[in-house]
Amino acid sequence: MSRFPGFPTETQAYLRELRANNTREFFAANRARFDAVVKAPALEWVAAMGARLRSLDPEIVVDMRMNGSGSLMRWNRDTRFSKDKSPYKVNIAMMWWHGGGKKMQHPAFGMQITPDDAGIMAGMFQFPKPMLEAYRRAVDDDELGLRLIEAVGKVEAAGYSVSGRHYKTAPRGYAKDHPRAEWLKFNNLHAGVHGIAPSVIASADLMDVCADGFEKLAPIHHWLVAAQARFGGV
Repeated sequence: MSRFPGFPTETQAYLRELRANNTREFFAANRARFDAVVKAPALEWVAAMGARLRSLDPEIVVDMRMNGSGSLMRWNRDTRFSKDKSPYKVNIAMMWWHGGGKKMQHPAFGMQITPDDAGIMAGMFQFPKPMLEAYRRAVDDDELGLRLIEAVGKVEAAGYSVSGRHYKTAPRGYAKDHPRAEWLKFNNLHAGVHGIAPSVIASADLMDVCADGFEKLAPIHHWLVAAQARFGGV
């Protein structure tokens, strides 16, 4: 397997400049630079890290499309409902997911590179309605419910915090004193970390650092895959 050499130091330098001058004029004037130091290495990284992730999930999807449906997120921001009209994202965001169809509907490993650092995650940031129902049924299930507690324990023991609690009480149809009532208050489930240093991002160590992190986060991913396989959710 070829080894990814790290992102060029110019990648984050470009992102910092874009953050300071987030205009269509800057982007157009620096389009060739964007292609060389952002898009090209990002695509190479998506393929290389995706191949490595298949050791954790053989069915992980690595999608090289550049239209926003692939592993790389869109570069353009949707400003229709935002007061911030900056046209471009100043981070490189990507996902590798389990299952066919739209990536946001499936458990995934994710990563983003910001102007200052990088971070990784595993899980789902927002459950679509069918997945929310599947998640609740899985939490309620005696077997999968206990497996969730075990998965969370492993991830937290590795130093990661698990997030996703949204509701104040257990949803309608579930006992308020349910043994896993706290987990029924979640409308998403994910864990991750930021703070991967620029020196690592620009080195060949990035692959091993991220692979080690994804392996520690994998219990959350595997549990969500199992929940979706058992109860649907797409």
